[in-house]
Amino acid sequence: MERATLDLWVGLFVMAGIGAVLVLALKVGNLSTFSVGDSYAIYAHFDNVGGLKPRAPIKSAGVVVGRVADIQFDNERFTARVGMTMDNRYRFPRDTTASILTSGLLGEQYIGLDGGGDSVMLKEGETLKLTQSAVVLEKMISQFLYNKAAEGGPSK
Repeated sequence: MERATLDLWVGLFVMAGIGAVLVLALKVGNLSTFSVGDSYAIYAHFDNVGGLKPRAPIKSAGVVVGRVADIQFDNERFTARVGMTMDNRYRFPRDTTASILTSGLLGEQYIGLDGGGDSVMLKEGETLKLTQSAVVLEKMISQFLYNKAAEGGPSK
């Protein structure tokens, strides 16, 4: 009888561990928030998406209002076309600005939306006109070094 009780407790402990790993996997995969029940799709073009990935959050005022659905290269405009799935509860004006931002210094990248003042709201399939691409650290450093080199070295 004592062996059966021990086996039961070990089994419960293993099940709790598997449950914890599952919750952690959902959290890391950004699958624990935002359902795609009632939603609408919008699009935006960015010159550089940096490390943005599908399923990345879309936030406005710190609230997750949608998810990145897909990222494709536009052969005509030579930009990245980002498809976004937005929750129907959140509506934004047509002059909304989309920016690719980073959580913290080295955190995940997400899209930040800043609502504009237009009275007409975005509809299914529309494309945002105002976008700001991801800041690429390597580009900033090379620009800084190029500018310093252009100034010339110290004269003797």
